[in-house]
Amino acid sequence: MSTPSAGHGTRSAFRPESETRTGAPLRTFLYTADGVRIDSVYEPGAAVHDASRTPVRGPVFVVAHGFTGDADRPHVRRVARAFARHGAVVTFSFRGHGASGGRSTVGDREVLDLAAAVTWARELGHTRVVTVGFSMGGSVVLRHAALYGANPPEEEREHAGSRGARPQARTDAVVSVSAPARWYYRGTAPMRRLHWLVTRPAGRVVGRYGFRTRIHHRDWDPVPLSPVEAAERIAPTPLLIVHGDRDGYFPVDHPRMLAEAAGDHGELWLEPGMGHAEHAAGDELLHRIGDWAVTRAG
Repeated sequence: MSTPSAGHGTRSAFRPESETRTGAPLRTFLYTADGVRIDSVYEPGAAVHDASRTPVRGPVFVVAHGFTGDADRPHVRRVARAFARHGAVVTFSFRGHGASGGRSTVGDREVLDLAAAVTWARELGHTRVVTVGFSMGGSVVLRHAALYGANPPEEEREHAGSRGARPQARTDAVVSVSAPARWYYRGTAPMRRLHWLVTRPAGRVVGRYGFRTRIHHRDWDPVPLSPVEAAERIAPTPLLIVHGDRDGYFPVDHPRMLAEAAGDHGELWLEPGMGHAEHAAGDELLHRIGDWAVTRAG
């Protein structure tokens, strides 16, 4: 894994002046708590109005993409454009993806990447943050909310390097789309292919040159908190679980397990005819998610 460089914290490479917060998009590199450089983009979004058409300051949506995605992929940009109608948007590339540094740990250390992006959003002046994750990103937003919430497991805080950074990195609402409920799932053909990509040297070569994704060769040690365990710890932060009933990666027992673990503070949308993650999330669904987030983020 990457180790922290001297003087690097969970902060951006620069802090823009206040007038830039409502202007053109900003692009910079953030540095995580373990010193990985993360390519990140901030877009102010369109003006948001309440029911009486009075302008209000909307939340900022921090979008966590799926495995092999990055901030410049067309499907990630489409998601960002949809959420920009409801508030500001931060997109970023997880470690090992796109222009970011490091190597992918497929959902483990990526929680630090998300924490850096959320912290940056708050440094830009946003008081309400909504994290929205897809597939691998969906598992990351769950674990991030558990780690930086009210009841973080002590052993996970130490492993993730989150000690001392919780207030700025916390989220006000969580949306997890097409996420697994448990690790090491191999029950579908796409997931068996993904495991080959991640665990085999030849697969990691295909990942690097075929999918522009650099994958770490080390196994998890320790195994991180599972998504279903994280869902139990997110309360009282509002949680929305979104899943397609035709998801080819994770069948519907996964979102149902997450919803059961979340209890009364969680909400499940099982979408008829929807497949997997960003590619399957239509604009109508994204705008419904945006409306839910504006309402629930406080």
